[in-house]
Amino acid sequence: MANGDTMIEHRLDADGADPLMLAGVNDRNMQELTRLFGIRVVMRGSHLILSGGLASIERSVPVVQHMIELARLRAPFDVPDIARFADGVDALGAEGIVHPSEQIRIAIPGSRKVIVPKSEGQRGYVEAIMNNDIVIGIGPAGTGKTYLAVACAVDALYKKRVRRIVLARPAVEAGEKLGFLPGDLQDKVDPYLRPLYDALEDMMPHERVQRALEESIIEIAPLAYMRGRTLSDAFVILDEAQNATTAQMKMFLTRLGLNSQVVITGDKTQIDLPKKQDSGLLEVEQILTGIEGISMIYLEPRDVLRHRLVKDIIKAYSDAADNEAADA
Repeated sequence: MANGDTMIEHRLDADGADPLMLAGVNDRNMQELTRLFGIRVVMRGSHLILSGGLASIERSVPVVQHMIELARLRAPFDVPDIARFADGVDALGAEGIVHPSEQIRIAIPGSRKVIVPKSEGQRGYVEAIMNNDIVIGIGPAGTGKTYLAVACAVDALYKKRVRRIVLARPAVEAGEKLGFLPGDLQDKVDPYLRPLYDALEDMMPHERVQRALEESIIEIAPLAYMRGRTLSDAFVILDEAQNATTAQMKMFLTRLGLNSQVVITGDKTQIDLPKKQDSGLLEVEQILTGIEGISMIYLEPRDVLRHRLVKDIIKAYSDAADNEAADA
């Protein structure tokens, strides 16, 4: 607590909130609030009592109030979500937290999975996909770029807005030479495409994914396979686009056919091409800005969905790169 920061106690009404959902298993949610804000949190009857410095309490109240609302609605949230709520408040104030009634929900038919954007950046990304023919999502690892794009594609397929899903990736090795890979051509390229299979199988039963692949309703292929094709009635995703060359990117974008939608995802800090300036993602970021129907969305470290340390790791690498550039 900063010197001179007034100690106060603030009481919030939690009547109707599921106490276990609010507190978390073994009070982990309460412990996370203490870690984030340096306050003491106690549940007493139908109230939550927050104790700490005035500034810390003011920062924490919108987050705790949001947790109470979620617990009243029986809308699940995890410990990492609390840090994202806090990031939203720090960036935009109380408006940085989306009320549950305003959340975008993607329900996958045939499963109990409901996919909800968990940050303001993710919400803007999904809204852009819903409202534009071409969306370019740029941001660090773990921000949900691929996962949310695949969720939107599956949603469009089930709602019959498109007839098929096409998922593509450049077959570029990430900093190491893998050498000879056994098997036929599909066996050789599958390791590069595995993250796309993983996203699909998290949303659809394995058997349904396999059947869709066999019937070509879903196609997962290296970017090089796209040349010469016209992709109509399709939801097309180009993942890891930072490793597409400028020529490949132009080829891919000109595949767009009638009633089709394209999402391009990439991370400018993870270019594995021999020359970074050859990245098609860097080029389209410059030349496609301002074209109606094309939306450029930037996700930030605060949108990271993985372990909370991933956000700190990304920041550490970014700071190191900035320092190196300043010293050059």
